[in-house]
Amino acid sequence: MKTKPSRRQFIRQLGGTSLLVAAGGLRSLASDEIQKNAMPYKSGISANDKIRIATIGMGIMGNVDTDTALKVPGVELAAVCDLYTGRLTRAKEKYGNNIYTTRDYHELLGRKDIDAVVIATADLWHARIAIDAMNSGKAVYCEKPMVQKISDGLSVVAAQKKTGKPMQIGSQRVSSIIYRKAKELYKSGAIGQLNCVEASFDRQDALGAWEYTMPVDGSPKTVDWDRYIEGMTKMPWDPKKFFWWRNYKDFGTGVAGDLFVHLLSGIHLLTDSFGPKTIFASGQLCYWKDGRDVPDIMTGIMQYPETKEHPAFQLMLRVNFVSGQGEKGVTRFVGSEGVLEMLDNGFSLTHSIMSKAPGIGGWDAFDTYPKAMQDELMKQYNQKYPAEDQKRPVKPPVTYTAPEGYDEHLEHFKNFFDGVRYNKPLVEGPEFALRAAAPTLACNDSYFQKKIINWDPVNMKVV
Repeated sequence: MKTKPSRRQFIRQLGGTSLLVAAGGLRSLASDEIQKNAMPYKSGISANDKIRIATIGMGIMGNVDTDTALKVPGVELAAVCDLYTGRLTRAKEKYGNNIYTTRDYHELLGRKDIDAVVIATADLWHARIAIDAMNSGKAVYCEKPMVQKISDGLSVVAAQKKTGKPMQIGSQRVSSIIYRKAKELYKSGAIGQLNCVEASFDRQDALGAWEYTMPVDGSPKTVDWDRYIEGMTKMPWDPKKFFWWRNYKDFGTGVAGDLFVHLLSGIHLLTDSFGPKTIFASGQLCYWKDGRDVPDIMTGIMQYPETKEHPAFQLMLRVNFVSGQGEKGVTRFVGSEGVLEMLDNGFSLTHSIMSKAPGIGGWDAFDTYPKAMQDELMKQYNQKYPAEDQKRPVKPPVTYTAPEGYDEHLEHFKNFFDGVRYNKPLVEGPEFALRAAAPTLACNDSYFQKKIINWDPVNMKVV
């Protein structure tokens, strides 16, 4: 998903250090740590240590990913692949005439001067290209979701294990300092015991609903349609299914694969969860009736079992493409003593803690009893619970907001190229990615099949 730059920035507000300590003994985030993470990536890269990349799929995310990757020193663009000639022409305009262009990604995988590929195609091609690329000796950065179908997931995991090639999936919030610091708060017990997570994305415009601007020359002459539908039942040229592919279940993964997977990636990062055990989804095609066969409003409900990493909790996901509150995204981790709310450009923590005493009077049966009994009950209550136990504990809130200069997308690519160059661990390999993608894809299966999907998050398979 394309994210506005203002959503990838980090700074503390409201005297954050003292608030963090008060909120649960969290190690304070010093100003030099903020600056270190906000500073541009710098490293002494020799000419012989450069990483040459090729991007496969030069649509919106292909361009965003390429531009971000090239901000990392020592990374060069060698080639691009796209099935529409207009995008190949634009690549040469943008990156130089020396860029090699092709419609056939296999040509790129056979080149020895390419070290890594960025896969930003329609979802149905992710698994095929990723496996081919790793088997060809290339490192892989693949846009989310890692696979279009759950059944392809373990094949990708196996290919990465067999080849040992670095593979990063593009859910950039996994690299966010905002989520890392929020995780420290959560792990410190700042919200008490987690019991519920609510996460949503709302949009309210045609572009947000995937009605992207069409080129004026789209046709079988400028688009390699036969290669696009390779392996599928033959079908006539349809510009919407090529340029608006997210709207069709044969080519994309709907709101679940595009947006639920972002939400789940962040939730799993913060909780260290492997995933839910049951998934159910409901939805409708409410407004964007443009020929699409996927819903524009969807809700998913997932039940997470108790594990050594976290208590049992329920997750509620929602996407609304015609929301009257406009574009907004939020994830709330609700615990027994507080709420950690992840916003577009930071997070906030608020508390509501019950008193040790259960309370008496007010909205209670107390006032329905005879006066003498009320007096006796009140006397017993005050004897049992001291005044201090009758008060609700109060903790100050914590608020973080991102500053100018921090880019989680760039951090994600830094991590990937450090993995390629120095064999450092990647934050979102194929197993993490499958555990985030599969439950969201199961939302589609639940919606279309009208049933609950049972999932084994440890062994990563439908049961």
